[in-house]
Amino acid sequence: MSERPHDGRLSQLWEEHMRALFPAGFRGVDFEGVDLILLDADVAALVQRELDGGLGDEGVAILWACIARLDKILPLIGDDYCTSYYARLRMMAGIVAARYMPSAI
Repeated sequence: MSERPHDGRLSQLWEEHMRALFPAGFRGVDFEGVDLILLDADVAALVQRELDGGLGDEGVAILWACIARLDKILPLIGDDYCTSYYARLRMMAGIVAARYMPSAI
């Protein structure tokens, strides 16, 4: 697979995420019906699939749903570490999603 734009940044963020501990005190917590552990697992699985070769149509649809959930919960968290943990997930999801945006040209 040839290197695509942002592969280096995505790989770097992925490595950081894999070393990061899940935010203490947030296991089993949800914000407005969004379970934080499931959201973490979903985005992580999608990023891993992208790094391993790419997402199909179903994966892209799930990614966009995850982005909507991340955008919903990020302003509600109120804990610096947890916010940075989920902001990194959002950044990775955004990098992956940008690869599947249709060109304007």
